[in-house]
This record gives sequence, structure tokens and C-alpha cells, in this order.
Amino acid sequence: MDIKLELVILPVSDVDRARDFYVDKIGFHLDHDHTVSEEIRFVQLTPPGSACSIAFGKGLTTAEPGSVQGLQAVVADADEVHAELVRRGAEVSEVQDLAWGRFVHFDDPDGNHWALQQIVRPQ
Repeated sequence: MDIKLELVILPVSDVDRARDFYVDKIGFHLDHDHTVSEEIRFVQLTPPGSACSIAFGKGLTTAEPGSVQGLQAVVADADEVHAELVRRGAEVSEVQDLAWGRFVHFDDPDGNHWALQQIVRPQ
């Protein structure tokens, strides 16, 4: 049996601001931005190279904007990702070196928190 995580809903307060942040500052691909009705708008974005997307919009969740704190994605090179995000104008942490990985952290405009991990293999 396969179980594939393919979509995570993020609560945001301003859909356009969040869409622009993830596309322009973080480099996610905009898959869909569709207004279904006055009550429902669905925006889906995918990180480069990922099989899992994020979505936000209007009428998708009752969670408080900024309440997601445990998002983590894996990257090949934390230094490269850090440099690219800074070049795009994103506010990110310095690269953090830990025994279980190298991390870059950022928050979206609402405070949803992300960790980008470069996995460190024992030598």
C-alpha cells in the first residue's frame, strides 16, 4: 500500500500576498489560482522538485493564519538555497549546522514556519 502526501493546506490572511511571496521570494511554481465562487478560491503551488504541493486561498481552512509551524522540506545544499533565497529578497535564517542536518529557516508573511534541511550523511 502506498500513501503519498501530495498537498498541505496553509492558513493565510492575504491570498495575493502569500501567492506573491511563495512565487517571487521562495521560487515555488504556481500550479493553480482559481476562484470557484465568492466563498472559495484555490491557489496551489509546488516547490521545485517536490511531489508535494501547498495550497491556500479562501474557504479552504478554518485554521488561524500563521498557525502552521512544522513544515520541513529537504534540499541538496543549504548554502546554495540560502544564497538563492537571499538573492530573491526573502528573509531567512543563517545556515544552522546540527548533527542531523544543516538548516535554513523562514516564515511566510503570516508566520507559517518552514525549515529547509540538507541531510548530513555520516562519513
